[in-house]
Amino acid sequence: MLVIRAAKTSDLDALIDMARQAGSGMTTLKPDPEMLGQRLTTSEASFAETIRPEQRDYMFVLEQPHDGSIAGVCAIKGAVGLTEPFYNYRIGTLVHCSRELNVFTRMETLYLSNDLTGSTELCSLFLLPEYRVGFNGKWLSKSRFLFIAQFQQLFTEKIIAEMRGYQDEAGDSPFYEGLGRHFFKMDFNHVDGLTAIGKKSFIAELMPRQPLYVDYLPQSAIDVIGKVHTSTQPARRLLEQEGMYYEGYVDIFDAGPVLQGRVSELRAVRDSVLAVAAEGLPAIDAGEVLDGAPKDIAHDTEHMLVSNTRLDDFRMILTRAVPGAGSVVLSPDELALLRIAAGDNVRTLTLNTRKNTHG
Repeated sequence: MLVIRAAKTSDLDALIDMARQAGSGMTTLKPDPEMLGQRLTTSEASFAETIRPEQRDYMFVLEQPHDGSIAGVCAIKGAVGLTEPFYNYRIGTLVHCSRELNVFTRMETLYLSNDLTGSTELCSLFLLPEYRVGFNGKWLSKSRFLFIAQFQQLFTEKIIAEMRGYQDEAGDSPFYEGLGRHFFKMDFNHVDGLTAIGKKSFIAELMPRQPLYVDYLPQSAIDVIGKVHTSTQPARRLLEQEGMYYEGYVDIFDAGPVLQGRVSELRAVRDSVLAVAAEGLPAIDAGEVLDGAPKDIAHDTEHMLVSNTRLDDFRMILTRAVPGAGSVVLSPDELALLRIAAGDNVRTLTLNTRKNTHG
């Protein structure tokens, strides 16, 4: 049984090893001990509420409790771009028209933008390959939404997620090779590494501020605008299931899509439920009566995300329970993983989205 918990500074070595496996293009998870160490220190201060909400960086790890090994990581940044620039390209349109020649053209353009400054960001999602089985990836990704639902007051209304852009089999970014390299004169990994450690002034110094015509780019670069890395496709689908969408903003280096959403419209905010924990043996089979719960709620159980409601020691498990019930039956081991007792409040959310049965 796994548990998602708040990351600690003692997780540094495990996260460095994980970052090495993540590869290039994942700006917020680099094997840099100083950068990751600072993030973990900030994360501990975030959960302890000793820094302002907009400065917070909540990091979570997926832990194997029996030996303390780390299987995955994910994070939420309270707000981006307030202490260092936050750039994206916004895809726009310019229209050229000549009545005399009867020519009307629409041209896609790339605008260097700071439009998303101040947004809450979902980032740093990575799961070790050996744990990419069952529901682990889906649970890890969606855990952040349940945390936001429990602590809505800590986040901005707009939420974003920069998705890793497309790379070819050699690990090169066609978009960067077709555009960025002309301005930066550096390899993609070098530029990506500089932004990871907060060195972003060169972007404003070297990138043109005027719109760039997309049609001027090589076709290989045009084809990958808004396209995600092959290994990132499942992550994008999961975010879209939770209420996030693509609105024409892309990363300035690899053109990966930036998904956006409104906190008030997220599935977790709409559908998650505060319930009371009860101790017993949870029902596994459909229709089985829940031990310790009223018989009138003994309906089919589903896979559910269940978290405690403590910011200072946030923890979450995946179990089976009755969706929407006011009582959630948890085994003694599950209560221990959440560090709660029977009678304490928990927040629950179904792992899977429910199909709309109307019309």
